[in-house]
Amino acid sequence: MSKKLFIGGLNFRTSEDVLRSVFEAIGEVEDVKIVTDYETGRSKGFGFVTFVDAAHASEAITQYDGQEVDGRRVKVSEAIDNRKRGPRDARSESF
Repeated sequence: MSKKLFIGGLNFRTSEDVLRSVFEAIGEVEDVKIVTDYETGRSKGFGFVTFVDAAHASEAITQYDGQEVDGRRVKVSEAIDNRKRGPRDARSESF
């Protein structure tokens, strides 16, 4: 079963290809996505890596969390599925 990881603190110049090559050292990667700003196309400094095997994802957390990737220390953790979080607090949505 696949498992998605959150990768935070990325260098703004890190490409999806670089991120994929780093994490493929652990195991087969199903998908890589660096989140970008809609208007500028610039990286927001975080992304997601989905491993085919959940055991490889767990190993990647252990090996890369707090380590330097492309010149920056990254945070690697299991991604949270926003659909499972439930509704947002109404106070946080007021403008």
